[in-house]
Amino acid sequence: MRTLGRRAVLAGGALAGGCLAAQRAPAQRTEKLTIGVLTDAAGPYADSGGPGNLEAARMAATDFGGTVLGRPVEIILGDTQNKPDVASAVARKWYDQGVAAIIDLPVTPVALAVLNVAKEKQRTVMITASAISEFTSKFCTPVSTHWADDTHAMTTGTAKQVVQKGGKSWFFITVDFAFGHQLQAAATEVIEANGGSVRGDAPFAIGNTDFSSQLVRAASSGAQVVGLCAVGNDLINAMKQASEFGLTRGGKQRLAGFLVYITDIHALGQADTAGFVLSSSYYWDQNEPARAFGQRFFKVRSAMPTRNQAVNYVAVRHFLRSVAQAHSTDPLAIARAMRALPVDYMGHEARVREDGRVLYDVTLYEVKPAGASKGPWDLYAPLATLPADQAFLPMNPSCKWM
Repeated sequence: MRTLGRRAVLAGGALAGGCLAAQRAPAQRTEKLTIGVLTDAAGPYADSGGPGNLEAARMAATDFGGTVLGRPVEIILGDTQNKPDVASAVARKWYDQGVAAIIDLPVTPVALAVLNVAKEKQRTVMITASAISEFTSKFCTPVSTHWADDTHAMTTGTAKQVVQKGGKSWFFITVDFAFGHQLQAAATEVIEANGGSVRGDAPFAIGNTDFSSQLVRAASSGAQVVGLCAVGNDLINAMKQASEFGLTRGGKQRLAGFLVYITDIHALGQADTAGFVLSSSYYWDQNEPARAFGQRFFKVRSAMPTRNQAVNYVAVRHFLRSVAQAHSTDPLAIARAMRALPVDYMGHEARVREDGRVLYDVTLYEVKPAGASKGPWDLYAPLATLPADQAFLPMNPSCKWM
């Protein structure tokens, strides 16, 4: 549990922006071009995003040169507290005070609340954390872009490739709310479409601390793969207890995850996670540009960047390039430029589709055993890569804005 002291420090102004910054900002517009990182600053998702996302965005602004169209770039931080009403209130104030773009937005209800404000105000929003594919298949807008590995890409990237490598039978341990059910449904569709089968599932409540009954059911199913449709502390607890239970001992069963961050694996340690499979569009050691960014980030944060933190860097740089390309701060002009310019995703090709979906390849990784690692963050070994045109849903024709 995060301490009250940490949240108090944030509220006291140790980090720029936030709710208080929005309240104290002058009514007139500044000459600065301001980007707001609206995130879980001190709660359960702070390690995978939070202040690390602020640092990544600031690195992007610095690397771009610190100015655009003659205006200094400012990056500020806001804390959603994982509450949609708090997030939408901050977003509304920021937009009214001239903030050019809002980025990040973990937790689906939070992201949807801010997306609605951005749509109403016709201002730029870049969703880099919340993962439902409906952000482009259903809730698309001209001013929004979706940068996160979405639920379709995560389930396709993991399930399809695991099935093709022989993991035909599955059992799911699923958090009992909309996000978990959506992950399971999407993964089931992929598994069955590729000749696999699902032998059952065991739901659990958010914040569950005892997974013994779910693990017993998973073991007795005889499934080759146990899929964990969970995130954050729920995922970490399930993985740790699966190791203690001996679920994967001797190769009896394999654990697979969907929304997994490197900070989760590092916190648990390889003794509990070796052999775990997951998909991700970013890993700090995937190539030289990713390593260079990861090492710079580590010097400041003492941790390698998560996928969320890396994509914040990529999105901010692309936004600033698009402002320069458009020669304008008009959101629709910027949106057209964002879709026209190629995206440099740490040395990999990517692009923003007309509906705002950012397209890139997704790689399936396996967590290395400790003896195969060269250091504490040398955690993943690549197994296969899913091309972008297979990872993401086709575009909804009604979302063809540009």
